[in-house]
Amino acid sequence: MNLDRPADRRWPMADGRNPKSKRSYSTLRQMIRSVVCLAALTLAGSATLAAEGASLEPSQLVSPQSISASLPWLIGATVLSLVPAVLLMSTCFVRFSVVLGLLRQALGTPQVLPNQVLMALSMFLTFTVMAPVWQESYETGWKPYAQSANGPTAATFEEALPKLLAPIRRFMSGQIETAGNTDGVWMLLDLQRQRAGETDTPEPQGYEDVPTTVLLPAFLLSELKTGFLIGFQLFLPFLVIDFVIASVLTALGLTTLTPSTVALPFKLLLFVLIDGWFLTVGMLLASVH
Repeated sequence: MNLDRPADRRWPMADGRNPKSKRSYSTLRQMIRSVVCLAALTLAGSATLAAEGASLEPSQLVSPQSISASLPWLIGATVLSLVPAVLLMSTCFVRFSVVLGLLRQALGTPQVLPNQVLMALSMFLTFTVMAPVWQESYETGWKPYAQSANGPTAATFEEALPKLLAPIRRFMSGQIETAGNTDGVWMLLDLQRQRAGETDTPEPQGYEDVPTTVLLPAFLLSELKTGFLIGFQLFLPFLVIDFVIASVLTALGLTTLTPSTVALPFKLLLFVLIDGWFLTVGMLLASVH
């Protein structure tokens, strides 16, 4: 009796067949059956859909009934897509993100501080600042509107919208006035009047008379200007370090070393010693009045 192990480490069956080949053929047959069954189900589903859609005519897609049923969904999807942009324009998120982006550029650490970290920090700081404003907007605008549905007379959304926007408008107008960027409001207001052909309309007596379509872009421009001013103040100390390191390297003749690489440890040391993150966050929160 030969007990030598075969080269492929498999013992043949009694009929001389290889067990692996049998399993391979069985697996292949199962795969073919599965593919055939899946193709049959797909053809059956396609035939059913074709039978159901045979009665659907192109004229029915533009009928008044079809348009009236799909129009609210289309408007709702459009409004939801604009919500992030409106939130960015009506909060101090732009200011925080611009300042933190310039701080990262001044430190020279684009890989250590990724965009996700900066955006998350800006978002949480924005929630901290805007929470009282949103709470007031909810209490004065949305909550009475929702409670009126159970009362004898239900309020309309057109009546609740000014009360809902009043705290947010006061916040935006306060930031514009504090930063001294009222010129942007007049610029956009005059441009809107010229576009609409209303050059003889009376001048607004306060921010309450300024349209929201003018106040939003004016507030965004004001936030950009304020963010760049704060970022410039943060950039100066690190720029001085770059000048000093570059001068020292040039004086020593070490031209093979890049000043940014040598200055990075000194920037980080300075930033840690002065507790830079807490100072930056405190300055950002204090800049919002």
